[in-house]
Amino acid sequence: MSAPRYTRILLKLSGEALMGEQGSGIDPQTIKRLAHEINDLCRIGVQVGLVIGGGNIIRGSEKASEGLDRVTGDYMGMLATVLNALAMQDALENLGQPVRVMSALKINQICEDYIRRRAVRHLEKGRVVIFAAGTGNPFFTTDSAASLRAIEINAELLIKATKVEGVYSADPLKDPSARFYPRLTYDEALDQRLNVMDATALVLCRDHNMPLRVMNVFEPGAVMRVVLGEDIGSLIENR
Repeated sequence: MSAPRYTRILLKLSGEALMGEQGSGIDPQTIKRLAHEINDLCRIGVQVGLVIGGGNIIRGSEKASEGLDRVTGDYMGMLATVLNALAMQDALENLGQPVRVMSALKINQICEDYIRRRAVRHLEKGRVVIFAAGTGNPFFTTDSAASLRAIEINAELLIKATKVEGVYSADPLKDPSARFYPRLTYDEALDQRLNVMDATALVLCRDHNMPLRVMNVFEPGAVMRVVLGEDIGSLIENR
């Protein structure tokens, strides 16, 4: 196997990625497969930070639209990401991979507080670091948390693993004529309002020159191929 192109990455997984074929919750076989892929990255020397959404359990913004207070809903969503982080931690540790869950909310009995310097030290020691509870603030998505953490830990690449092959002009699952974008700039993504990440996350990446690769999480081995330098999915960066 060739040497990895990137030595430190931030991988953003949606909560829905953990569901598999289920309608909600965590599918054991799916999380085991993802854990194996992350473990394989670590085995070739890649330092991996991980952010997992909570949409497989609850979406705070959706509950807010149903009448729940938005701030309360967002905190519930943050707690959902902690549940997913603990599940992934367990799956990785079962493979012998050291892991640390670091939460933006104080939950000292089950995970560490997020401290940037400590997170970087964990990565340097070969531990996967799972960043839970978003940014710790309501009104910010886990996409924004992923962008922020990628910048803070000096990741070389932010990978957003989704259910489609990359960035499209519309949802390709609903619109077969949707245009695929193999490469584009952050300004293009913002100007065209493409459904990549929320605007806050994109602006963070743009302003700090953080390249973003959007790819299909359900394609086995795709993350490894990206890390080895293969051109998969869509690449968003400044030009």
